[in-house]
Amino acid sequence: MSSAPRAFGPLTSGTTTSHPILIVTALLLASFVVGFDTRVFAVGLPDIRGAYSLGFDEASWLSTVANAPQILISSAVAWLVTVFGVRRVMIPTTLVYAGISLAIPMVHDGTALFVLHAARALLLGVFIPATIMVIFRNLDMKYWLIGLSIYALRVPLSQNLGFVLVGIYDDYLGWQWVYWQDVIVTPIIALLLIIGAPKEEINIGLLEGADWGGMMLLGCSMTMVYVGLDQGNRLDWFNSGIVTSLLAGGALLFIGFLINESVVANPWAHASVILSRNIGIGYAIIIAFTFASSGASLSIPGFLQTVVGLRPIAISELYIFGAVIPVFLFIVLAIFLLRRIDARLCIMMGLTAMALGSLWGSDLTITWAPLNFLPVVLLHTAGQSFAFFATVVYLIANSDPKRSTAVSAYIQVIRLGSVELTLSLLNTWLRQREQYHSNILTGPISSSSGSLHDALANLETLFGGHHGSLKALTTVATAVRAQASVLAYADVFILSFCFAIAGIALVACMGAMPFGPLHPDFRKNPPAADAHPASAG
Repeated sequence: MSSAPRAFGPLTSGTTTSHPILIVTALLLASFVVGFDTRVFAVGLPDIRGAYSLGFDEASWLSTVANAPQILISSAVAWLVTVFGVRRVMIPTTLVYAGISLAIPMVHDGTALFVLHAARALLLGVFIPATIMVIFRNLDMKYWLIGLSIYALRVPLSQNLGFVLVGIYDDYLGWQWVYWQDVIVTPIIALLLIIGAPKEEINIGLLEGADWGGMMLLGCSMTMVYVGLDQGNRLDWFNSGIVTSLLAGGALLFIGFLINESVVANPWAHASVILSRNIGIGYAIIIAFTFASSGASLSIPGFLQTVVGLRPIAISELYIFGAVIPVFLFIVLAIFLLRRIDARLCIMMGLTAMALGSLWGSDLTITWAPLNFLPVVLLHTAGQSFAFFATVVYLIANSDPKRSTAVSAYIQVIRLGSVELTLSLLNTWLRQREQYHSNILTGPISSSSGSLHDALANLETLFGGHHGSLKALTTVATAVRAQASVLAYADVFILSFCFAIAGIALVACMGAMPFGPLHPDFRKNPPAADAHPASAG
């Protein structure tokens, strides 16, 4: 008896679409919905908090509820698409998602607000995994690289254009459009899929042998870990019983998932799919890439908003000219190169650009304005376009596309988990470094400090009035805090630089990409019997 199906999960069979342009457009919109909604919600949370009169803790939990359910469902979506087909999974999802997005700004009850956000996040978790499955199930091989480029494009585009959208919504249209943008976009996705997606039969064999236990264990374990990471910085990590219980419980459930996949007759996502050297290193590079890219996405808007005091609309021009417009050129260039050179070279080029951008950003001073960040944004946008895209191509090339159901499950866990891990640790690092620099800056200052008294005297003369002394002291404290924040953001850039260098070191350990549809020489020397892999099984 062959162990291949047991080791790698179910075969992914599908029907090639006769409307590839419609499917590619649907993939483009679906990818953008995920990226934009996540980014727009994070940037627009202060306005949402004000609109619903939420306290800091309530807003924090709303953010967790609006994101965590994604990982609960996302790892199982590939299996659902394999069994039911993309039409049955995606079309109802997009329409219900539009309805919930329309309703949320009209809700005033706190419980309903949290429930609707949880449901919305659960549906949002369907979009990206379904995108990957459509590429390999329903697109001809010659469109695979284009499909994967769309999947990769959402990372730099959503991080930057999402910030621009929040600025427009806040200042011109209203915070409600954080949600209402999907009322327009997601029905278009449904329409494109109705017209372009092939009609497929339900895979009764897979449905009867479903590994429901494995899916629930992986989804629940990763959700618990996600919530623990998301609340870790606010609740001070292991000093909180809630965070400790969530992380420990998630780890135990994940161990249970691995045991389950080893003993069941028809495993859904056996761990063997990530045990090869190339795939394991590829996932490690995604984690390093996420740390390297998140430094700029956290530090630049953080500095410009908290230290300089700019609103999102005032920062939009930086992202439009530094990221939104150039990213399309970078992605096209990446496609051109990946068809001609080894993916490892593209990964290295991308990580090198991000390392240079982080090194540039580490020279941050309190005098910087948005224009000073333009080279940093350009380098990071180029790096994100090359590194993430090429890494995904490399991972897929080292996997069997016919087994993409199992591979996709782990891609979603790594994708969502690495982003949350990165943001949690970077926010903790930022908080601790700000405290450290604040202590260093205030260390030499005492009540008998002559320089302090001179500065306060000058400020008191400037302010005058009965409250001159208080205003002077407040001004000094604000200046110290601002400088501590600047130094902390510079430290985040340094940490991002270190992870980019670590990613480059990991690339050196990668093996060559196996010959296949994504290999640069495949078009020059196609196999004699060129059959669509998705038709196998």
